[in-house]
Amino acid sequence: MEDMALGKDYATQECSIARALEIVGERWTLLVVRDALYGVRRYNDFLVHLGIPRAVLAARLQTLTEEGILEKRRYQESPPRDEYVITDRGIGLWPTIRSLSRWGREHFDETRLRWFRHADCGTELGSYGECPACGTVVPVEDVLMEPGPGLDPDPADPVSRALLKPRRLLQPLETGQV
Repeated sequence: MEDMALGKDYATQECSIARALEIVGERWTLLVVRDALYGVRRYNDFLVHLGIPRAVLAARLQTLTEEGILEKRRYQESPPRDEYVITDRGIGLWPTIRSLSRWGREHFDETRLRWFRHADCGTELGSYGECPACGTVVPVEDVLMEPGPGLDPDPADPVSRALLKPRRLLQPLETGQV
C-alpha cells in the first residue's frame, strides 16, 4: 500500500470552506482564536491556557498574524514583548466559534461550561448570537461571558482562573503574569 502524505492545502477544491480551512483548519488554530476572543493576548497566556507545544503556538500565531486575524503589538520595550490582538477579520470568526461550541455541547457533553449573554439586558444569546429579548444580533463587544457549572472552580492556570469572572468578550485579560 502506498503511503500518501496529507497535503497542506485544498488546491483542487473550488470552495470557500476549503479556502477558509487552509487558514483556520489546522489543529489548535480555532482554540487560539477562541482565546483571543476571550481577551487572551500574551504568548505565555496562550501557552499555559491551551497546553500547546511552543513551536506549534508560534507557528499558529505567525499564520494568524500573516492572515490578518491577529495583530502583533509591542506592549513592552525592555525586554521587548508583544501581544496578539484580534482584528475585525478575526472577530468575524465569532459566529463559527460559537456555533462549533454549541454543537460540541449538544453532541458530546451536556455540561454547560460558559454562558454567553447580552451585556445590556442579561438575556442568554440565541442560537445565532441574537438576543431574544431585544430582537437584535449582539455585537461581540456586547457579549458577556459567564462561567457555567461545568467549569473547574479551582483551575491550575492563571488564565482559567481569570476566566472564572464574568467578562465581556474582547476585553484584555489580565492574569497578573508578565
